[in-house]
Amino acid sequence: MSGHSKWAGIKHKKAANDAKRGKLFSKLIKEVTIATREGGGDIDTNPRLRQAISKAKEANVPADNLNKAVLRGTGELPGVTYEDVVYEGYAPGGVAVLVEAATDNKNRTSAEMRRIFTKLNGNMAGSGSVAWQFTKKGIILVNTKDADEDTLMAIVLDAGAEDLKQEDDSFEITVEPKKYEIVKKVLTDNNIKIESDELTMIPSSYIKVDGSQADQILNLIDALDDHDDVAHVYANFDIPEEILQKHI
Repeated sequence: MSGHSKWAGIKHKKAANDAKRGKLFSKLIKEVTIATREGGGDIDTNPRLRQAISKAKEANVPADNLNKAVLRGTGELPGVTYEDVVYEGYAPGGVAVLVEAATDNKNRTSAEMRRIFTKLNGNMAGSGSVAWQFTKKGIILVNTKDADEDTLMAIVLDAGAEDLKQEDDSFEITVEPKKYEIVKKVLTDNNIKIESDELTMIPSSYIKVDGSQADQILNLIDALDDHDDVAHVYANFDIPEEILQKHI
């Protein structure tokens, strides 16, 4: 995948297996609680919860932790009340940055986000400043060894996917959020292994960056992503893979 998508995918795979697992668990469990609070505890009628639990299981979050997170979301167990919040800003080079967070104290988190942006050569922006550059999409990856391109294209396009293209050793399937679960089910029904999948924010265009500026951008993105309240960071950079790999 291009730009930020590749960085996020590589980083996620590493995070599931390194010293940051505890922080990853915390973020995944928080998302389960929020998804439950907003849409109820039934995964059949709450796609956000279904996705949250699926991602948590991929990272091997214990089932007991997930059950407690759901009960906190339904109010059957006491717990902190979190609120979804979005922050917008710019990284060096005019790269647009969109941060999705969940917090129990908006004032504290807003101040900390502003401090991170300022410290690492970025700047916060007002609501709506960069969000218009991103569109929510489902991205599903299938390894090229697990499917024939023509067959795969016929299956997913018939199920409602928007596009399919090959990126390195994977087929990247793009789908509208409302068709996301349908396409995943069709792949499963056809015994096609899904390498990874996520609902994400796709930028309408990318900014190519290299050298020291690329390092500055990734340092900012890393710091934002590492914050306890941050669930997702999206940006419209296009950085060479050899630079991306250095920041993992």
